[in-house]
Amino acid sequence: MPHFVKDVEDLRRRAIEKMEDGALTQSYKGDVNKTIEILNEALATEIVCVLRYMHHYFMATGVHGKAAADEFKEHADEERQHADMVAERIQQLGGKPDFNPKNLVQRSVSHYVEGESLADMIREDLIAERMVIELYQDMIRHFGNDDPTTRVMIEQLLKDEEEHASDLVDLLYITNPETGKPEGQDPGTDALHLHSGQQQGQDTRETGDNKKKPAA
Repeated sequence: MPHFVKDVEDLRRRAIEKMEDGALTQSYKGDVNKTIEILNEALATEIVCVLRYMHHYFMATGVHGKAAADEFKEHADEERQHADMVAERIQQLGGKPDFNPKNLVQRSVSHYVEGESLADMIREDLIAERMVIELYQDMIRHFGNDDPTTRVMIEQLLKDEEEHASDLVDLLYITNPETGKPEGQDPGTDALHLHSGQQQGQDTRETGDNKKKPAA
């Protein structure tokens, strides 16, 4: 006799009942309707993240933009995979994934912010990732042991989002290899400001040199 089953015939009877429910059995302890609602919020969040990352991918140009663009594209592809995973889980629970465009912004936790500069894009993506990290941590605590399948899925999503946040910090800040802490903003994310400062310094030096030159 299996350790976790006292009555195999009763287990078979329950498995036969409502076979059309597929993966959703009587042993499911969560509120399935609430779970589907929560997962549709996660789905909308992932889709908005895909759209924002793809916009940033196409708009990140220039020497410093190439590395950021590659990171944006990689993140967009992973967020799209997340959306597929969430949509599949919603379907397994007997729900309908909500891909309606008009509902995306309403359901999404992250915002769609385009950003005016490369630094703006990186910052907005980092802000969104940090928001999603907190959201998924709350979801994991909510599902607990009542829905282990959904919890494990969200845990995988959380792991990926934490990696994304780490990637974005590396793009935005120069890291001290000894301390592992950010020391300052990467000049590449504010190239115009850096160039302006260099030009101003050069102009100042030239003015000083001119003052030192004796009159002809």
